Amino acid sequence: MRTVGSTNNWWVVGVACAAQFMVVLDTTIVNVALPAMRTDLRLSAAGQQWVVTAYLVTFGGALLLAARLGDLYGRKRIFLAGLVAFTLASLVGGVATDGGVLIGARLVQGLGAAALAPTSLSLITASQPDPHRRARALSFWSAAASSAGAAGMVLGGVLTAQAGWRWVFFVNVPIGVALFAAALAVLASDVDTARTRLDVPGAATLTLGVAALVYAISTGDGWSSPAVVGGLVVAAVLLAAFVAVERRVARPLVPGRILRHGNVRAANAVTFLLGAAMTATIFFTAVSLQQVAGYGALRTGLALLPFTAALLAGTFASRRLLPVAGPRRLVVAGALVTTAGLAWLSALSDTPSYVVDVLGPTVVAGAGMSLMVLPVTVAATAGVEPRDAGLASGLLNTGRQLGGAVGLAVLVTIATQGYAAALLTAAGVALAAAAAGLLLRDHHPAPAPLPTRAPQEA
Repeated sequence: MRTVGSTNNWWVVGVACAAQFMVVLDTTIVNVALPAMRTDLRLSAAGQQWVVTAYLVTFGGALLLAARLGDLYGRKRIFLAGLVAFTLASLVGGVATDGGVLIGARLVQGLGAAALAPTSLSLITASQPDPHRRARALSFWSAAASSAGAAGMVLGGVLTAQAGWRWVFFVNVPIGVALFAAALAVLASDVDTARTRLDVPGAATLTLGVAALVYAISTGDGWSSPAVVGGLVVAAVLLAAFVAVERRVARPLVPGRILRHGNVRAANAVTFLLGAAMTATIFFTAVSLQQVAGYGALRTGLALLPFTAALLAGTFASRRLLPVAGPRRLVVAGALVTTAGLAWLSALSDTPSYVVDVLGPTVVAGAGMSLMVLPVTVAATAGVEPRDAGLASGLLNTGRQLGGAVGLAVLVTIATQGYAAALLTAAGVALAAAAAGLLLRDHHPAPAPLPTRAPQEA
C-alpha cells in the first residue's frame, strides 16, 4: 500500500489537524447557541436536546466503522467523503427553517465527523515514519483536539452574539471547502489493490450498538427513564452480538491482535477517563458561570480562554518532556495535576473571584490535561501495523467520545447535589486516570541514526 508522499508530509499534518479541530469544535460550539435556536425555530426541550445528541450518536456510533473503512479502502477516500458530508450538512444546518431539518443535518454532520477523526490521526502516523517527527506532528494534532472543545464555547458565544446562531454552522463551510481542495492536492492515494472484504455483520452490530449506548447516556432523561433503560438494553444485546460475530468470522472488523498490542488497552482506559474529566470541566464551568455567577454567553466564553491557552501550551511542552520522562510518567503527573485543579474548581462560590475561583483552577486543570493528551496518543499508536493504524485511531477517538458522554451523564446526575459535588467527582475520575496510567509501558522514541560517511571520505 502506498502512503502519503514525503514531500508533502507537513501539509498533510496541517490538513489533518484542521479537520480534527473542526470536528471536536462542533461538539461544543452549538451549546451556547441553543437558546437562540430554540427561540427562532420554536424547538421543544426534547428538540433542543437532540440538536446536541444527534451529532454525538452518529459521531460516536460510526467511528470504528469509518476507521476500518479507511484501513481497507483508502484513508484519502474516506477523509474526502467525510469532508463532503460534514460541509454540506453544516450548510443545511445553517439554512434550516425547522427543528427536524436541523436535527437531520446534525446526524449527517456526525457521520462526516466519524470519517474525519480517525483518518486524520492515521494520516499523520502514516506520513511521519520517523518517531521524533511523528511525536512532533502528534503534538500539533493533540493540541488541535484538546483545545477545540473549549474554543467551541468561545467561538459559539462570539458568533451567536455578533452574527446569529446560524453562523455556528456556516463557519464550517469555507473551512470545509478549503480543506477539500488542500486534501486533493497533498494527500496521495493509499488504496490497496488487494482489497479485504468488510465484515458487514460486525460493522452493523458494532455501529448500532455504540450508537444506542451513546444515545442512552446522552438523553439526559435520568437513569430510570424508558429511553435510557431501553437504549442500554439494545446496546448490550447488539454489542454481545458483535462479540459473537467477531469470534466466528475469518477477517473480523476489530481483530484481537489490536487489543493485545502494546499499550492499546491501557491507553484507551486513560483516554476514556480523560474524556470524562475534560468534558465535565468545560460543561460544569460554563454552566456554573452562567447559572450561578450570572455571566453571559460571551463573557463565559472569554473566561474559558486561559483554559484553552493552557491546553495548547501544555501539549507542546509535553512533546519536549516525552523523550525524557516517557508516556507513563507524563500521564500520571498530568492526571494528578488535573485532580488538584478540579478539586480547587469544586470550591466555586455563588460570587466567585475570577482570578482565584475560575482562572487559577481552570489553568491548573488545563495544564494537567494537556500533559496527558500527547503521551496517551503516542502510547496507543506506537508500533501499530499500517494495516491497523486507522483502527487504533478509531479506538482512541471512540474511547474519548464515550468517556465524555458517559462521564457527563453520570456527573449531571450527581450535579443534583450541586455543581461542587459533580466537579469533585470529576477530580476522582482524574485520579482514576492516574491509576490507569501506571499500566502504560514506556516506549521512548528511538534516537535518529547518525549520518554515515563513505570509506574514502573517512
